[in-house]
Amino acid sequence: MRPGGLAGRLYGSPVPLLCLAVLGWSGNFVVGRLVHDSVPPATLAFLRWLTAFVVLLPFGWRKLRQDRRILVRHWMTVLALSIFGVAAYNTLIYTGLQTTTAINALLMQSVMPLLIVVFAFALFRERPGLAQVGGLVVSLAGVWLVVTQGSPLGSGGLRLRAGDGWIFVAVVSYALYTALLRRRPQVNPVSLLTVTFGLGALMLAPLAVAEAAGGHVVHVTAGAVAAVAYVALIPSILSYFCYNRGVELVGGARAGQFLHLMPVFGAVLAFFALGERIHAFHVAGAALIAAGIAVAAVRRTGDRVTAGEKSPRPVPSEPRTPPPGSDSWRRAPS
Repeated sequence: MRPGGLAGRLYGSPVPLLCLAVLGWSGNFVVGRLVHDSVPPATLAFLRWLTAFVVLLPFGWRKLRQDRRILVRHWMTVLALSIFGVAAYNTLIYTGLQTTTAINALLMQSVMPLLIVVFAFALFRERPGLAQVGGLVVSLAGVWLVVTQGSPLGSGGLRLRAGDGWIFVAVVSYALYTALLRRRPQVNPVSLLTVTFGLGALMLAPLAVAEAAGGHVVHVTAGAVAAVAYVALIPSILSYFCYNRGVELVGGARAGQFLHLMPVFGAVLAFFALGERIHAFHVAGAALIAAGIAVAAVRRTGDRVTAGEKSPRPVPSEPRTPPPGSDSWRRAPS
């Protein structure tokens, strides 16, 4: 059921939803870097998803019972979403943050929109439109301006670290997750989050045990507890809900454009949390990124948004109309 009032307007507005999602994830990188010495990566990921699952379960239990047959019928998709979007992505991010900086990790997320377009084409033959490609190029120019610290023709002092490899694999994993959201079962959003979070925590439990057996234990401090609470509530529950809904409204490729905002949001959060300065190139890059998102959002003349369509060319295995009682789908990028 669609919420009413201000919540209802937000639920149907992809731009604020996707901005909220990206803002929460940007904070996840800063927090992950802050506690990299006190909480091992797999343990942090396990505690994150276990806590998020426990928080969601009382709200999602009844919906899970209602949706269980659909979830079981689509178990392969649900399992894939749990692996690539929950268990793998965040564990790889926290592993990479052991040896690279938060800003480097945030900047590497800017490759994700391009990978989403690639996966969407490879898996579903979803071809990007001219405006989408143009917006991607403009946004990447803004990201490159930030990466090179205002010297687009030079290196700008950017240094890659060993952890950057783990971050890149994480980016590939989440790009695949975003593309696969096209196939997610038509169930209540809380049901999907609850089951994927629970499966993700279950997959990570052996890794957390192995870390503890190897002597990598959590140093329990107020900061560590606060960090786990933050990553469980904001980048997990809030951001995933907002992002999944945003993908439902505009499609994975267009939603992926908003991930270009991560370096900008990350720079602002780093200013407050880590004392890092915001420079003119951050502002200029942010302007280019915003312009790219605006260009990518432009639809071709006559390209209407219609309920009941996931893409302009439905594939045989997809329903042409949404199941009764489900939220309407908007047309995916073409």
